[in-house]
Amino acid sequence: MASPERAAPLPAGTAARRTGPRRVLPGWLWALPPVGALGLVFLHPLVLVVRQSLSPDGGGHSFAAYAQVLQQVPFRDALWNTVWIAVASTAGCLVLGSVLALVIAFVPFPGGRALSRFIDVFLAFPSFLITLALLFVYGTVGMANGLWTDATGAADGPFTFLRTPWGVLLAEITYFTPFVMRPLLAALSQVDTAQLEVASSLGARAPRILRQIVLPEVLPALGAGGSLVLVLCLNEFGIVLFTDAKGVTTLPMLVYSKAILDGDYPGACVVAVVSVALSVTLYTLYRAVLARAAGGARRAGA
Repeated sequence: MASPERAAPLPAGTAARRTGPRRVLPGWLWALPPVGALGLVFLHPLVLVVRQSLSPDGGGHSFAAYAQVLQQVPFRDALWNTVWIAVASTAGCLVLGSVLALVIAFVPFPGGRALSRFIDVFLAFPSFLITLALLFVYGTVGMANGLWTDATGAADGPFTFLRTPWGVLLAEITYFTPFVMRPLLAALSQVDTAQLEVASSLGARAPRILRQIVLPEVLPALGAGGSLVLVLCLNEFGIVLFTDAKGVTTLPMLVYSKAILDGDYPGACVVAVVSVALSVTLYTLYRAVLARAAGGARRAGA
């Protein structure tokens, strides 16, 4: 019987080339596309804004626009309004979102699953839509004032708080609370219910269970949602515009006023630079406080 034909021998060095180490691209080369996209989309416009803030109308480069804007009373009022509304809104969203998330996660009631799904849909709503809904209910000519005037015969209704800072605060808490609830619900779904049942059977009350078992598990999610809400509230424009709150001017509103209404582009860029710096500073401070609180919660739960 004839022996099978032997395969032709490979050229010298071919096997070594096939089995040798594969050429790996340097790590910095893989980072070039995302860094380039980030620079084109974010860093380049930011550089243009900073350069415009240093370019007065008379030409050249100076800090004259900064000196002029920072000394203005409307700028200081806008800075204060931006900070306190953002911090108060974030605190309100954290409290309300935590309570609602705990109820949805641990209290069985009809429609709980549908409500959880609705939160995902709510995140896609534009902010001005929620503000308009509040105006239809509590506005000057809204439903609440209409019912009041029909019942009492008065000329005007008592619900006028939407055109005050408290109205802006209510609108922002209403709109941004689901941004806290969504990551919190995801974290609560990962909590081991057996630990809760054991702790309850050993006599631990609900506040202690929440503090020592639930809080350490969900604190990262709570921090992520809170930091997102803080940054969004610092830069919120639509809610403040649609509520038409008298005397409530935030930094985004001041940028709009200087750029569109006054034509002061260097001044608008100065306010924009300050707004970016404020957002980064408060975000960094919030994360540092949260990291310290997380460390304390872990030690308390140990």
